[in-house]
Order: sequence, then C-alpha cells, then structure tokens
Amino acid sequence: MNRLCMEMTHARRRKDSKRARKAVLRKMKKLSKIIAAHAARHREALEQRREETDFKAGEARQIIERIDMILARLPQAIRQAHERIIGGRQVQNKEKILSLYEDHAAVYVRGKAGAEVEFGSQLLLGESERGVIVDWELVGGNPQADTKMLGRSLARLKQTAGGKAIREVSGDRGFDSKANRALVELDGIYNAICPKSPSDLKKRMKEPEFVDLQQRRSQTEARISIFKNGFLGAPLLSRGHANQNREVAWSVLAHNLWVIARMPRVEANALAQAS
Repeated sequence: MNRLCMEMTHARRRKDSKRARKAVLRKMKKLSKIIAAHAARHREALEQRREETDFKAGEARQIIERIDMILARLPQAIRQAHERIIGGRQVQNKEKILSLYEDHAAVYVRGKAGAEVEFGSQLLLGESERGVIVDWELVGGNPQADTKMLGRSLARLKQTAGGKAIREVSGDRGFDSKANRALVELDGIYNAICPKSPSDLKKRMKEPEFVDLQQRRSQTEARISIFKNGFLGAPLLSRGHANQNREVAWSVLAHNLWVIARMPRVEANALAQAS
C-alpha cells in the first residue's frame, strides 16, 4: 500500500495523470479488501486466543477496538476516493473522512498562499498582557466562527477570574460583530477588537489605548507559534478529542509555568496568586 501511495503521488506528473491515478486507485481498492480480511482474521484470533499472547486484557481490547474502528470506516474511505478520482465528483466536506483515526478533524478554508485549506482541529488561545494563556478552547468537529467563540471565552474568564477582573479585550477583526460589541459594552469592558469596517477602524486609530492594545495583539501570533512548537507539538500525539483536550490543558499549564518562572519574583508571586 505504501508503494501504491508513492505511485499515486508521482502519477500527477505524467501526461495521462487522470488515467494513471484511476489505475492506481483500482489497485488500492483491491488491496484494501485483502488487508481488511487479513485484519479481521487477526482480530478474531486475538479475541479468541488472547491467553496465548503477552497482551493483557486491556491491551488486547484496545487493539481490537482500533481494528474495529478502521474496518468500520474503510468502506466510506474507499467510496470517497472512488467518487473523487474515478467519478470525478466533489465530496461535501461534512461527508468527508479526513482521518481514519481522528473523526473530529475538519476542513478549514484559510485562503493562504499555497494553502487554500487546512485540516485539523480549531484551537482558540487567549493570553494576558504578560503572555500567560488565560483561556483556551479546542473545538471538536466543524470549525466555528470567531464571533461565536468570544462570548464563551468571556464567560469562562468571568467564572475563573471574576467579571470585574476583565478590564479590556482585544482581537482581530474576525471577532468583531454587533452582538459582540454589545456584549463587551454591557460588561463594562473596553473594546479593542479590530473593527471590520475600514471607516470605523480609521476613527478608532485615534484612540491611544486602542492603538496600544492593537500593537500588543500583534504579538499573539508569536505566542501561538511558541505554544504550538515549543509545548504542544504538531501533530498531537494523542488520539481522540477528549485525549487531545487533556493534552492541550497540560501544555497550557507547562507554558504558563515557564512564562511565570521567567518573570521577576515579586511579579510572578502576584500573578500566581491571582491565577
């Protein structure tokens, strides 16, 4: 199968690339049936003769569950490849299997140069002025609009730090909406979210506090890179949304301890007590 995958990759360089890809996929489909039958036989043997192996009951059950998961999703994956390569038909994002192991992975339309779409899970990070991550959310399934995530973030911050502790909030224009502006104003929080309207942005750039917070917001991209590459890792090693959620939580804790440890002692103690 690995050899066929490499053959599929190189088929796009040929003049008859469409015909070559179809031929390779037919070989893959034939081989997939053999692999599925082979896995089913091993699964049955492990279930019936587990005592003859070195596996504990929990280890054997985990292997059996993984085999069952792949066998259950394999027909849909084959049908999806058939529709796209042989049928030449688009497959709706909600019907796609992006990963046999992570059923909550989704398609993200980013519009970046060289990366129109990305695949994975959506992660929201909120940091304080000193770089401590004060809020996070790992979204399972299809991505959500940033405007819908701000309200949940503020609600979590109110619960942990108290509503009066939130003095100002800043974010890019993806978080700007009429509902969010009203929500922030209702709580008495200074709104430093970048407006979507160019005329409104031009007016707000005359406010010194807004300008300072927008400049501070530009550092968040660096914070995301530090957290992802230095603490979280890409891709995540854990499987399943619940396990990945727990891994993000531990990574946030490690990151915050690292940030606080680099602060002066008096300031670090005050921040540790506040958190």
